[in-house]
Parts: sequence; structure tokens; C-alpha cells
Amino acid sequence: MVKATKAEKKIAYDTKLCQLIDEYTQILVVAADNVGSTQLQNIRKGLRGDSVVLMGKNTMMKRSVRIHSENTGNTSILNLLPLLQGNVGLIFTKGDLKEVSEEVAKYKVGAPARVGLVAPIDVVVQPGNTGLDPSQTSFFQVLNIPTKINKGTVEIITPVELIKQGDKVGSSEAALLAKLGIRPFSYGLVVQSVYDNGSVFSPEVLDLTEDQLVEKFASGISMVTSLALAVSYPTLAAAPHMFINAYKNALAIAVATEYTFPQAEKVKEFLKDPSKFAVAVAAVSADAGGGAAPAAAKVEEKKEESDEEDYDGGFGLFDEE
Repeated sequence: MVKATKAEKKIAYDTKLCQLIDEYTQILVVAADNVGSTQLQNIRKGLRGDSVVLMGKNTMMKRSVRIHSENTGNTSILNLLPLLQGNVGLIFTKGDLKEVSEEVAKYKVGAPARVGLVAPIDVVVQPGNTGLDPSQTSFFQVLNIPTKINKGTVEIITPVELIKQGDKVGSSEAALLAKLGIRPFSYGLVVQSVYDNGSVFSPEVLDLTEDQLVEKFASGISMVTSLALAVSYPTLAAAPHMFINAYKNALAIAVATEYTFPQAEKVKEFLKDPSKFAVAVAAVSADAGGGAAPAAAKVEEKKEESDEEDYDGGFGLFDEE
């Protein structure tokens, strides 16, 4: 079998990437740092069906994207170019973006702390028995970890922050964690950006619930309304408040002067004769409580019948012959 040349491999890669861009409108840009080939193969199997994982050199991916844009006139795909930085790959999908992102996150594998590796998280060694013999105390002394000998083994007394996030792992830290059997880090594909029909956004957007979206939308409307009212600029959101405020101003003028209009006449009547307002309130209260009176009468009637039956005692003293 003849081995393909580099030029043929590039052409095949360009063809495959362009076909995927034509077929899929949703792309997840994922970081693939410290992800092994076996782990990547498992991810491909897990996403098989509605998603395709494509890895490659950034220069090749950028070249293929530009070629596709030139050939098809699809300029929106160029939004991918700034995202192709570092050790990244592309996941083309037709499924729900959140579900695919969650599926990718399942394939994380624990990894030991290797020398020179930048720690993605803080590493804290918890107190307790290490199972190591007293001859191993030199490791703990170098790292200033307080210990004591308990039943022939080394025991850590207090929690110790061994490595801080962002620091490089030293040889002593790596050796100690290996002796304790601690695999502090876990690696997998990490979604960095989301491309959807030309739009690019952060993966945090996928975690927003419907209630959170409604809350943010309501907050935005409230801010627009406040701004429109402050600068007296009419908008659909501010219009109801403007009408109410205008009515209040006109009503205040009508109350203070002889000027009147139909919506102000009843208010002026109440101000001239407050007793009418009291009568109106009483009428509303009566309407609200009117339904309770018949029910109370029925209860009272039932109670009287019950008392009468108790007095009869069941001997038929009040039965008609």
C-alpha cells in the first residue's frame, strides 16, 4: 500500500473539514491539553451518532476554514479563526449543545502530578495516616509538612496546601503524591467556545435555565424603561408609565383648578364630599362579603335542624300522624 504524501494528506484534511462545515452548523471548540489517544477514542465513541470530533494543527484548520469561506462565500465561518489557538480541537454536532457538552465532560481521567506540570487546581493533602514507614519522613520535612509517628507509620497532623493553582509541580511534590497514591488532577476535553450559525459565545451560556433567561430579560426591560423615563424618550416599555404619569399630572392640575375632564370628575366629587368615598368603599366591601351571608344562613339552619333532632331523641315525638 502506497503511503500518502503530506500534500495529499492536507488535501484530504481540507476536504473533510469543508464537508463537516457544510453539514454541521454547530461547533464546540475544545481544549485538549493532556488528553491521551485512548481517552480521545473513548470520547469519539461516546459522541458517535450526532457528533464528530476533529483534531488537527491550528494552521491546517485555519487554512481549511479560509478555503471554505472563499469557495462558498460563507464569511460567518471566519469567526472560528480567533478561537483556534493553543491545543484545541473541533466537535461538530447536530445535537443539543448542552447535552453534548455534558457528555464530553464525563470523559475525564485522573492523572498523577508530573514534574514541571502546571497545576490546574489547588492540591491539598488531608491529615491522616499515610501508611509510610518512619524512614520516609524526609519527604515531609522538605515540604514543611508537620507529621508524627503513630503505630510505626507516618501520620500527617494538619491539612497542607501542597501545590497552588497555576504553580509548576516540583520533584518533591510529585514524589510525595506518588508515594501517597494521590492522583490530584483530572484531564479531558474542555469546551472553550461555542459556534452556532455564525454566532460565537461562551460555554457558560449553555448553563442558563429558562427562569434565569426570563429574569435577565426582565432586568433588561426594567433598565430600558428607567433610562427612557429619565430622558423622556418614548419606548414601548416606557409608554404605559408615561401615560400614567401624564394622567397624574393632569389630575393634579384639575384638582387644584376649575379645569376638569371626565376621568377627574369622580375624584373631585370624592374630595368635595368624602362621605361618598366611604359609601363606595362600603358597597365594594358588601359585594365582596355578600356571598358569605347565604352560606352562614344555611349553616345556621342546619344547626337548628340538628338541635331539634337531638331534642326529639329519636322517639318520633314530633312526627306527624
